[in-house]
Amino acid sequence: MSTTTELLKGAAELFPDEVVTQAHVRHLELPGAGTFALITLDNGLDHTKPTTFGPQSLANLDAALDQVEAEAKDGKIVGVGITGKPFIFAVGADLKGVELLKRHEDALAIGKGGHDVFKRLSGLAVPTFAYYNGAAMGGGVEVGLHCTYRTVSKALPAFSLPEVFLGLVPGWGGCVLLPNLIGADRAVSVIIENSLNQNKQLKGQQVYDLGIADAIFEGADFLEQSLLWTASVLKGDTEVVRADVDRGEAWDQAVQRGKGIADSKVHGAAPAAYRALDIIAAAKNGDLRQGFDAEDQALADLIMGGELRSGIYSFNLVQKRAKRPAGAPDKALARPVTKVGVVGAGLMASQLALLFARRLEVPVVLTDIDQARIDKGVEYVHGEIDKLLLKGRVNQDQANRLKGLVSGHLDKAAAFGDADFVIEAVFEEMGVKQQVFAEVEAVVPEHAVLATNTSSLSVTEMASKLKHPERVVGFHFFNPVAILPLLEIVRAEQTDDASLATAFSVAKSLKKTAVLVKDAPAFVVNRILTRFMGEIQNVIDEGTPVETAEKAIEPLGLPMSPLVLLELVGPAIGLHVSETLHGAFPERFTVSPNLAAVVKAGKRGFYVYDSGKPELDPEVAALLKQGDSVLTEEQVRDRVLDAVAQEIGLMLDEGVVAEAQDIDLCLITGAGWPFHLGGITPYLDRAGVSERVNGKKFLAPGVASVPA
Repeated sequence: MSTTTELLKGAAELFPDEVVTQAHVRHLELPGAGTFALITLDNGLDHTKPTTFGPQSLANLDAALDQVEAEAKDGKIVGVGITGKPFIFAVGADLKGVELLKRHEDALAIGKGGHDVFKRLSGLAVPTFAYYNGAAMGGGVEVGLHCTYRTVSKALPAFSLPEVFLGLVPGWGGCVLLPNLIGADRAVSVIIENSLNQNKQLKGQQVYDLGIADAIFEGADFLEQSLLWTASVLKGDTEVVRADVDRGEAWDQAVQRGKGIADSKVHGAAPAAYRALDIIAAAKNGDLRQGFDAEDQALADLIMGGELRSGIYSFNLVQKRAKRPAGAPDKALARPVTKVGVVGAGLMASQLALLFARRLEVPVVLTDIDQARIDKGVEYVHGEIDKLLLKGRVNQDQANRLKGLVSGHLDKAAAFGDADFVIEAVFEEMGVKQQVFAEVEAVVPEHAVLATNTSSLSVTEMASKLKHPERVVGFHFFNPVAILPLLEIVRAEQTDDASLATAFSVAKSLKKTAVLVKDAPAFVVNRILTRFMGEIQNVIDEGTPVETAEKAIEPLGLPMSPLVLLELVGPAIGLHVSETLHGAFPERFTVSPNLAAVVKAGKRGFYVYDSGKPELDPEVAALLKQGDSVLTEEQVRDRVLDAVAQEIGLMLDEGVVAEAQDIDLCLITGAGWPFHLGGITPYLDRAGVSERVNGKKFLAPGVASVPA
């Protein structure tokens, strides 16, 4: 038994529930070239269950390579190709198996096992070809990098090395082979920049343009054209010419650029990007064996680290929990929605109108207090549709149809008389919203759901004066509406199951991540962010310099600093939410006098950007009145994290959401908090904050952590 077989057999025993990928070998006669062996990777399931590489799957590929290696040695075949099932090439290691690993040596075996199998493709006595016919990620990309040549389908929708995004490195050849194929700078873009840019995917044409693939063909007859091209290469009719890789200063500059990207995204808080860059830097000498050993070690170290476990936890939240919202009623209770009404025609209302029209493809009608506002709102939507047309996101017929779906009307009765779902997006003031709902209830059908986009007000109170409060739900979007996936769906005290089910059905049609939340002040994201921001503002008010308070949070690797976030949200909105929460929980939420002064002065934030970088606005600095209590960065960080841990503990005690997992899902999808934190609760557990503040961890052992 070979070492590789032993490694994979041992790993397979740790992972009995693997969805196994088969490696089917068939032989084809290539015109004028000879007999060719084609390996097809297929787990026997449709495209909704992508092909992955667990230990048994790697063993199956290893066995297929045994066969073609013998055939190549005996001169029975002229080449070997590898491709995938329809729509899927392969999407990498099976993360469910990685979660189960408890020992460093088991993690090391996974790295070595993958390398030992994949590198056989480059060691065969005949040329090897990878045909990227569909989605290819991680190990799926890497198995192709070990081949002599590669083709890619123009229809390929997603191609990436997402490991750094999850807290790993491309550990089956990606960090070593890719820079040696396309150069370090392009490799840094794929491995570091795209990963840290919310796991950005490449399309087929981009894969070809980067030089990863040697030829590109239409999706309809991709494999047939790839095989004809293969025959041409094998006969010598087609010569594959690749650009020389610059192994001089450009390589070092690329690595430095990668470190700059990593610093700006994770601020040193997550090790994966830096480990990947170290391997890329060392790969400059072209020593593949040394590079593969470094990948194995990095992979094993990171698999046994908290960031990777948090990354997998985050991935599972977004891919699985998000699709089955905790506490959602039976979807069979949902009523059809054939027309939507939007109260208000401002920026938020207009964004909502566009989203509903695009996703539901039903008529959407806006109303407001005067015709000029309505016209401006409809004009905005039509303008955004024109932008989609220019970008090629919709064609002319689709653009015309979308424009036709969005209209405005001053008369609510005419606008909403046959609407099934009406959402308000007006001024965040209880009296205004109650009046709007009273006016809408008087004209809509009895079955219509009334939704509010409130960010912090009580939905129960908003519905309290209506004849039918049971049909009111909270439907809280996050800005920008088109980008952030989260939708907090709020069940008020009298909301009935049918209205709630309809809200979840609409959310699914909108392609949003819906989380059921209790009707509690500011719900989830705004409550946590306001407590978080409140402590930052408190330490500034008490005397800590702004720069110290901001830098204290950098080790978390958040997408932006607290005061830059405040600028994005808008200081006036931040102040309003803090006032709302201070009214509800005065002992924990404060209203910063300095923030109030900034809002009163009409400032849009704390910073100016004259030098291209954020610098404290001198006018804001002049407004600040601070005490003489100065904290260190570590003291600020501890205080902020303690406050967040306390608030999350209280929210879970109150039943604001079903579990800590929903808190994390909200922060990842609604506030862009990083995967490597797992949202926030895995980080608080790992750092000892949860136990320090609440006397216990938020998550059970083995959830977002290495199993005991």
